[in-house]
Amino acid sequence: MAAEVGLRQRKKQQTRKAIFDAARRLFAERPFEDVTVAEIARAAEVSEVTVFNYFPTKEDLFYGGMQFFEEDLLEAVRSRPRGESAIKAFRRRLLDGTDALGSKERIAAITQAGDAVSASPSLVAREREIVERYTQRLAELLAADSNSDPGDVEPLAAAGAMMGAHRAMVDYVRRRVRAGRKGAALVEDARAQIRRGFARLDRGLADYAVKR
Repeated sequence: MAAEVGLRQRKKQQTRKAIFDAARRLFAERPFEDVTVAEIARAAEVSEVTVFNYFPTKEDLFYGGMQFFEEDLLEAVRSRPRGESAIKAFRRRLLDGTDALGSKERIAAITQAGDAVSASPSLVAREREIVERYTQRLAELLAADSNSDPGDVEPLAAAGAMMGAHRAMVDYVRRRVRAGRKGAALVEDARAQIRRGFARLDRGLADYAVKR
């Protein structure tokens, strides 16, 4: 039974990735608004219903990669070792993520995404919604580790500060890429910005939500 469950889960992950990869290819070729879900389904060799089962909206397809990374950030906080603060685990995952900035493929993806978002109000709105949702989920994790209510101001403020710094980094990298920064120089630039930004936050959050 366990083997069957594992096989089903792997198949679901493969289908999700196939849909996301097909959408990413099409979004790279044409403006976001011009790509239809029907085209994405055909490219992924699945039905439109299957696409919507995995990605409720076309905007979710566009932001699939972003949501994968946000999940990684939450997991880094959730699975951090005892004695480590939430902000340290969060910052470590962000620093690890800068390695990908050295590839030409990643630079092309950032450029395309930035152009698409700037031209689509629906994508701008969806990005805000995703950030708000993951900020709330991070606050819930912090509340659990600090024995407080998820609706209290403290975990919400801490989560907002950490996610705010993260999203500021996303915007910063987009601007630097537009300005022509790439390769190792971009990686080091991003790492320096993360270290500086989180050093400032660390003064207030270093002893908050330390895992017991």
